Amino acid sequence: MLHYLARRLLMMVPLLLGITLISFVVIHLAPGEPTDLQTELNPEASVELKQRLRSQYDLDKPLLTQYGLWLSRLARLDFGNSFSQDRRPVAEKIAERLPVTIAINVLSIVLILLVATPIGVLSAVKRNSLFDRATTIFVFVGFATPSFWLALLLMDFLGARLGVFPISGIKSLGFDYLSPAAQVWDIVHHLILPVLVSAFGGLAGFSRYMRSNMLDVIRQDYILTARAKGLSERTVIYRHALRNALLPVITILGLSVPGLIGGSVIFETIFAIPGMGKLFFDSVMMRDYPVIMGVLVMGAILTLIGNLIADVSYALADPRIRNN
Repeated sequence: MLHYLARRLLMMVPLLLGITLISFVVIHLAPGEPTDLQTELNPEASVELKQRLRSQYDLDKPLLTQYGLWLSRLARLDFGNSFSQDRRPVAEKIAERLPVTIAINVLSIVLILLVATPIGVLSAVKRNSLFDRATTIFVFVGFATPSFWLALLLMDFLGARLGVFPISGIKSLGFDYLSPAAQVWDIVHHLILPVLVSAFGGLAGFSRYMRSNMLDVIRQDYILTARAKGLSERTVIYRHALRNALLPVITILGLSVPGLIGGSVIFETIFAIPGMGKLFFDSVMMRDYPVIMGVLVMGAILTLIGNLIADVSYALADPRIRNN
């Protein structure tokens, strides 16, 4: 198992380098530069000033040289300083935002598992029933609903009209004057809508995949044997079928991490949540290259870790995987 884990960790290094190289090139080939925002709105900005700014940011060097300089700083765990007016270290900005994004994504995954697994199992066991047809409609609605549209709809109906949930941020005014228990509830209250929006699309896809796996498993010969032995249907489904149906789902769960991280850009921007997605959106609008690359690297590392956890979990559950 240690050999398998070491091999997977070594494979992550060239993959991460490839992600950073492609991201770096694509970002720098996009139209516009960070100096444009600082000089175009300043009527006194001269050509010499723009050249000095380009030299200060190393933008006057060849692209591969810029990537080499950035990579050498990354090797020292230095993401550089932001191009924005505060000039703060990128690592400091990411450290402030990362816990919020991780918390929302972990809560979304937990919600998806808790809701989608029983829905998928019941849909498979009660195939072609009214419940199965109703969940099928739910799945198609979930796939077809854009997350930004759902977020705006919930904000308007549950937030603005009914006033049930807050519609922006993660803290209320006067948060510092609340008791510790009230502060915890205040944060939870603010995160309910973003977590629901983040998990909605995953609920639809995950429940459908769970249903498909269960249908494949309950047709196997060993399930027929278990029923022939006189075991109760509950024991056959939840002890023999469910465990085997969950194995492929582990892989899907790991692969869903990039989608959750990418989706955080949408709902964090709409709900004004100070997370990685909001930081990424703001840095793209300002062409803040160091922050963009820092966020992309952290997103890539989280994605690779999510895939590694899925692979290790799969290998632990199935000895054939780690032996091969």
